[in-house]
Amino acid sequence: MSKYMIVGGGGVFGVHLTKYLLERDDTEKVFCIGRNFPRSPAFALNVGKDDPRYKYEQIHIVFEQDRLFELFDEEKPQVVINFAALAYATSWVRSHRYYETNVVALSKICEHLMSRSYLERFVQIGTSELYGSTDAPANEDAPLKPTSPYAVSKLAADLHLETLWRIHQFPMNIIRPSNAYGPGQLLYRVIPRAVLCGLTEQKFPLRNEGLPRKSYLHALDVARAIFAIIERAPFGVIYNAGPDGPISIRNLVSMVASEMGISFDEFCVSATDDRVGEDAQYWLDSSRITNELGWKPTIDLQIGIRDMVDWGRLNYEELKTENVDFVLRA
Repeated sequence: MSKYMIVGGGGVFGVHLTKYLLERDDTEKVFCIGRNFPRSPAFALNVGKDDPRYKYEQIHIVFEQDRLFELFDEEKPQVVINFAALAYATSWVRSHRYYETNVVALSKICEHLMSRSYLERFVQIGTSELYGSTDAPANEDAPLKPTSPYAVSKLAADLHLETLWRIHQFPMNIIRPSNAYGPGQLLYRVIPRAVLCGLTEQKFPLRNEGLPRKSYLHALDVARAIFAIIERAPFGVIYNAGPDGPISIRNLVSMVASEMGISFDEFCVSATDDRVGEDAQYWLDSSRITNELGWKPTIDLQIGIRDMVDWGRLNYEELKTENVDFVLRA
């Protein structure tokens, strides 16, 4: 039986990992830490409701570390998974916030856990943005070319963890997933924003003409990849996790429009606020996690988009009143 603590557990990917873990009979407890108070069912998906093995605590990992560390020592989780990060790639404004959360807070968490005998594994959620724009699939040994303060902060976090493993044998792994999506995702992200625009008959703002190409992985497949690492990975190893190939944002939005029975030409409008410095293509080579741990994606993108549309229709009354813009918070 295992006890898990998910830092950043209130976000969409923490929610889906929690759901995956609670569906397992050998899970003793899942304790989630989130910056926000629990979200509504449209975003929290009722995960953990009425399950005595689940608990959520609102703690800010930058400003309330004393509470966080007390909770670590009280609950004594065997596995800690860290999703917590400022993760919006337009990070040129107030860049220090990204370093406070993604590097400084992480280093303090690890320093606390290093001396705790109850910890068996620490899994850090990294990012494919470290590789920058690629012309071919990038494996874990590819050159790292971060192109935003966000990506630099995630690179610094990875390097810190690698050093902790080499020098102090801190029992860590890093997973670098591709862009991911899933029911419950906040509405400033591409797929949920497109679904909402379709439901509300609004135009979708297509930035950079939709030309950037990214790889999209369903949140359930992210959860499965993380669990494969928890169960079978040797310590200190980094794993990419993504689908076989990328898709342009234009074609991705077109798939959403088609699923909703909307004409793409009538659906999209060119946006004037193109993202500065956006990489042309993210593309991962995930053969290491496939060959070593037996993981590969199971949810086709078309099926995943249908899942998102169904979620949007089910929660339409709430989603139509939600903010669709990213708000930078500490």
